[in-house]
Formats: sequence, structure tokens, C-alpha cells
Amino acid sequence: MMSRNAEALFWIGRYVERAENHARLIDVHYHIQTEGEFGEEGLKWQRLLASLGVQEAYGASRERLTEEGVLEFITLDRDHVNSIFSCIHQARNNLRELRQKLPSEMWDALNGLDLWLGEKTAADITAGPNLFYRQLKDNIAIFLGMEESVMLREEEWRLIKSGRFLERAENTVRILRSLCGAFSALQEEDSRGAYAVLQGILKSVSGYQTFRRYYADEVTVPAIFHFLLTQPSFPRSVRYSFHRLEDHLGHLLKEAPVRGGGQEKAIRYAGKIRAELDFLEEEPVQEEGYGEMLDFLGGACLKLGRLIEGGFFRVEGAAG
Repeated sequence: MMSRNAEALFWIGRYVERAENHARLIDVHYHIQTEGEFGEEGLKWQRLLASLGVQEAYGASRERLTEEGVLEFITLDRDHVNSIFSCIHQARNNLRELRQKLPSEMWDALNGLDLWLGEKTAADITAGPNLFYRQLKDNIAIFLGMEESVMLREEEWRLIKSGRFLERAENTVRILRSLCGAFSALQEEDSRGAYAVLQGILKSVSGYQTFRRYYADEVTVPAIFHFLLTQPSFPRSVRYSFHRLEDHLGHLLKEAPVRGGGQEKAIRYAGKIRAELDFLEEEPVQEEGYGEMLDFLGGACLKLGRLIEGGFFRVEGAAG
């Protein structure tokens, strides 16, 4: 496979995963409102922008924090590279170049979603945000279902999966970082308001019910950190994501016609991070170490992305 095609597949996985994560996060945070936020509406949107890591980008684009402005920026803004529309549109463009290599059902699903989303306006969102984001999530789920059910378990599938799991790990770290940043504020809020935010964090990764199976009514910051960092069987935990990512990268190396030291370096680094997370299962992070651990994991995701790019898409001697 030409290196540019491999990179396009990897980024299809990343873009679609990012769009799906953002849609769920927006939907959940839209309905979270603590006591302190009733008096200052902007606090609600600040929390959402922080969860997505786009405060600076929003401030550079718009002067005021408003419901319509925030939802339009993170969902439909064509100039914002991480808006949901931009992610879906770029994934669609990548897939268009590979239509002959992938099942037609995947193109139909993603192209239809791109066209549907491209026709929407901020008014369509605010008229019924719950319905809008549910439809968006359902449409993304159709594409992901096609990927899971009709793709051959070969190189193309593993490249998309690798992109998805790296993006998923980074998204979960970002969500936990927003929780870490709000930790002191949560302690000062009334218990009902803090519980609503903590519950929203879990629902934003579709993990609330699963979390309750392990922790019952212990919806606390330490329990959430432990669950989302180290739970080995929850598909959106950072530990699970790195286990799957290491596995897919290892299979890609076995199937690669051209091998290089960069590929093995990326796999070794993924294994190192996975081992660190395995160790945390036995040695839980203390509250004062949350920020340090998240900084480490956030940096690890960025570094691994660069290593994958250099090792798998820029292999010396590869065509393209």
C-alpha cells in the first residue's frame, strides 16, 4: 500500500472517532447545569470548550460566549479544523480517494452524513439539540457499524482501527484533564451540582452504567480517574485503547512489505505506555498526581502519533 493511502486510512479513523466523541460530549454537557451556572450562563459553555480543548480557538474566532456561537463553532464551523463538520468532511475526502479499496457501504454512509451535516445551520441545532446530536451520533454509528461488519480484517481495517484507538485515548485524557482542572471548583460546589458534573463526565464516554457496576454509588473524582485510566475491559478507558493500539500496530508490522526501525520504535513506545497503565492498576495515582499523569499521557499520545507517522507512513523505500 502506498504510504499516503495508509496515512489517509489512519486519519479516517481519527477524524470519525473525534467527531463521534465530540457529538456525545456536546450532547451530555448541553444538559448539565450546576447551581453556579444558573447565574452565569457562560460558565456552562466554558466547561464544554475546556472539555474539547478549544478555548483559545473559540476566543480567537468569537468575542462572546453564547449558546448559538459555541454550538455553531464546535459543530458546523468550516474554518475550525476540529469542528464536527470539518472532521467528517476531511474523513469523507480521504475515503473518496480510496473508494476502490473499501466497501461501497462505507462511502455511502460517510458521504450521506457529510451531505446531511453540510446543510445544517446553528438554528437547526438550537431548535432541538437533543434530537440533532442523537441523529448525528446515530449516523456516525452507521458508518462505524459498516467498518466493523463488512471490512476485511486486513491492513486497511487495522489502519483505521489504529487511528481510532489513538484518538480515543487522547479524547479520554482530554476529558479527564477538564475534570482535573475543575477539581477545586467541584469541591466548593453543592453536592448536587458536583454530582451532576461527575455524572456528565461518565456519560460523555458512555460509561455511567458500566461505572456503577464497579463502584455503585461512589461517584467521586478518584473513582472516575481510576476507571477511565485503568479499567481493562471498558472500551473507552486509556488502558484499553493502548492495549488495542499496540495489538493493531503489531499486526501492521507483520503484514508490512517494507519494514523499518521507525515502525518497531512506535510499537515499543505504545507498549511502554500500555505497561505504565497496567502498573497503575496496582499502584493507583494519588489525587495530587492527577495533573502530572495526564500531562504525561497527553504528551505520550502526541509523541506516539508522530512515531506512527514517521514509522508507518514515511518508511524509506515505500511507494508514494
